[in-house]
This record gives sequence, C-alpha cells and structure tokens, in this order.
Amino acid sequence: MPRTRSTKAGAADSNEPVTPVSSSKYVLTPSSGPPSKLFILPKKATPDARIVTLPNPRNGQPARYLVCPDTGIYEFTKIAAPSTTPRSWLVETHLASTETKKGAPDDIKAQVMMGAELYIATTIDPVFLVLPALVDSQVSKGSEEKKRLFLSSDDHFDKLPEESSHLSEILRWEKSRALIETRMSAICDTVEAGDESMFRLNESKLLATVLGKAKNMSAAGLPASMADKFVKRPLEAPVVLQKRSSPVNGTQLESADSQASTPLTDSAASQSTATTDAASSFTSQASTAATSFTEDGLAADTIMNTVEASAEVVELQSLRVAFDFICSSYVAPKVAEELREQLLKDESIDFAPLDKYLAKVAELRTEAFASRATTDFSRKRAFDEEEEEARQEKKRKLEEEKKRKASESRGVRDLKKVNTSGMKKLSHFFKAK
Repeated sequence: MPRTRSTKAGAADSNEPVTPVSSSKYVLTPSSGPPSKLFILPKKATPDARIVTLPNPRNGQPARYLVCPDTGIYEFTKIAAPSTTPRSWLVETHLASTETKKGAPDDIKAQVMMGAELYIATTIDPVFLVLPALVDSQVSKGSEEKKRLFLSSDDHFDKLPEESSHLSEILRWEKSRALIETRMSAICDTVEAGDESMFRLNESKLLATVLGKAKNMSAAGLPASMADKFVKRPLEAPVVLQKRSSPVNGTQLESADSQASTPLTDSAASQSTATTDAASSFTSQASTAATSFTEDGLAADTIMNTVEASAEVVELQSLRVAFDFICSSYVAPKVAEELREQLLKDESIDFAPLDKYLAKVAELRTEAFASRATTDFSRKRAFDEEEEEARQEKKRKLEEEKKRKASESRGVRDLKKVNTSGMKKLSHFFKAK
C-alpha cells in the first residue's frame, strides 16, 4: 500500500527535537499543614522572646502574646484586608550566601501566604493580665459586704485559668516575674511579710492607672476613624434654617409667624461655614446662607443658627472615649462598669461641661425632629390631595367611557370585532391620482 503524505509528515514530526520548557527562577514548594501567618515583631525584642498562650483579660479565653524577658509583654493586633478583595503575600527570604553571590537563584527562597493578614506586636501592660485574679481575691464575711485580703503573688496567679496557659513557664523568668509584680504594685496596696510581698487591689489606684492611660491616649490623638465616629458625630448639633423677610420701602418687617424652621442633616451641618468662639461651651451664630424669593417677589435671607462644641468639650469627649475603649478592651465587663461609676464620682476631672453640652444637643435634635415631622406631614397631606384629584379624574374618565359604550349599537360593537388586518382603508380609494 503506498504511503500518503500525511504519513510522511507524521514521521517527520516524530523525529523533530522537542523544545525545552523554560524553568522559573523561583520554585514554590507545596505547603503542608496549617497556613502560615505573617508576624511583625519589635526590633528591640531579644532572641529569647517566645510566643505563648495566656488568658485574655476581657473574657478569660486563651490568646496569643509575645513575651520577652528583657522588653516586656506584647499583644498581637490583627490587620486584615476586606473579605470582598482577596489578597495574598509573596514573602522572599534572602539567605546568608547572598552577600557573596547576589541574585543567585539558589540563595533566595520565596513563599506564598494564602491570607493577607498581618499580626503586629504592640506593648500591653501586664497589670491587665493579672487584674482578673486581683478582683476575684475576696473573702465573704457575716454581712453582705466582701473584704479583700492581702495575698502573695503566687496565690493571685493561681486564681487565673490554667488551661492552655503558659503563665507558669513565664514566671520562671526572673525579669518577667519582677515586671509583673512591679505593675501589680501600681494598683495594689502592699505589705511585707518576711521576705515576701503581699498584694491587695486598691480601686482608687486602679482608676488612677486606667485614667492616666486614657489621658495619654487622648493627648496623643485618637485614630481618625475613631475620632470621627465617637467624638465628632456625637457632638454635632442640627442646623436650623429660619427665613427672615427682606426690608420693604426701607423698613424691615419681621414677625414670629413668618419664620419657618427646617432641620438639616448632619452632613449639611458639617459643611456649614459658621465659626464659633472656642472659649465658650456652646455659641450661637447666624450667617447668611442663601437668598430666596417670597410669593410677593420679595427677597428673604436664610439664617442658620447652630451650636458648636468648645475645645474643652471636645477634649472631655475624647478622654471619655479613650477611657471606654480601654475598659471595653482590657477589663472584664463587671469591673469596667464599676470603673465608670467611680469616674463619675472622681473629683480630679469634671465632665459637667460635656454633659451640659450633650443635653443641649439632644434638645436641639428633638426640636429638629419635631419640626421635620411637621414639615413631612404637610407635604404628605398635599401629596394625598394630589392623589385624590388624580383618582377622581380617572374615575370620571372611566364613567364617560362606560356611558359611550352603552350608547353604541350592536352592529357597531360587532364591526369592532372584525379582523381588518391586510385590508385597505376606505380613504385609500379616494386619494388623488
């Protein structure tokens, strides 16, 4: 049987050398086990630092911390990208041999991390880690009141949860143990029993410690998102617009009945250009915002009356937000509530100007809401009247249609049912040639 061309071509193709596939510079090995995580540790942490598990001071659940014998204890703050935008990390490691052979493929190791989360180690005060044990050290007496006793540091540490906790290993480091006991002395009354120190929680010292941290936090400046949501927005007052009639024949006419108030939203209030005096708690200011025309063709000035917080009020609000943040993050709910009650009775700081301003803002918001409800009701009433007129007009047209159909003869109704598709109209035969 004679060979065909296709057979020769196939034979020729089988003898051609195969082009080698280009190899990548980086070779990624498949990962096994749980996915890796990316941690950012402080430079001052020594090689002896370890990542350990300790009970969370807020809820008592196991959590990860970085403990360094020389620099202290750190907590991990997670920073993650939005779930709607998946991301990953490509981590490249340069080995020691790259100093002599820079750029060599064998001296570089790369690793792909599935998640884009970052865990940043930030300093935490050890006093919060042992605070649950200090609060729980109470003894019941014959009355309903409970009195705390002086206990050694080991007795306090034994009250902390031991499940999945490396606290006992940390206490073996002399520097770490000394750091924890030193911070315990900041919130406790201490007595010496031989060569050992005894500790008892002092609520006043605890409040002073937390309040001092809140002052440092507010003085350094809150994060932009926290300041906007918890400081700026709660202090914003609604803006009320009042229309004042323009002068007629050289005389300005103004009456209380001609004034109309319309509340604006918070965004409109934040865009107003009114300025206030920082020395007063809240200041009323009027400014011309727009010019409109009345029904008689007379111009009317729109006046904006608003109140704004002074620097003292803003500072007090920032301090309260910082105090609440510390309590809600590092203190148990019951103890946090007691600290807030003690803060109201504390004489070292007065929140009266802030409370007075917030009461004024609440009153203005109530008035603005009532004014808006009245305006919306009048608009709804006018809209209902227009709808009623439209319904009446539609009803009248339907009745006229029914009467017209009733007056038609049977022959006319039958002719309407005839299929006239493809037929020429009668006017077609009378067109001019």
